[in-house]
Amino acid sequence: MCDGLVSATMDVHKLTAIQRDLLFVVSGMDESSGQAIKSELEQTQGRSLLAGRVYTNLNELVDSGLIDKGSRDGRTNEYSLTEGGREAVRNRQRWEKRYVRQTA
Repeated sequence: MCDGLVSATMDVHKLTAIQRDLLFVVSGMDESSGQAIKSELEQTQGRSLLAGRVYTNLNELVDSGLIDKGSRDGRTNEYSLTEGGREAVRNRQRWEKRYVRQTA
């Protein structure tokens, strides 16, 4: 476990940037494999990511209670948000809405 990285009820602001990005990518996908999550993040950010970095941070999010990790076929892990993860995403969206002015 990641030394109390974050509890499921804690604010998303304490996550690292890649952890926030992973949390949001997972929130926009159905139960997805780590590879699918990595590919989506690479595509949207236009850069390559090391698999170890992605999986380490996914595991930290699992340890924190924000993401669930299950097994798809005994070989492939799949990830989905927990209720705490959904609440963290909603909290972040409320925070952003408070500070980002309408641009349209």
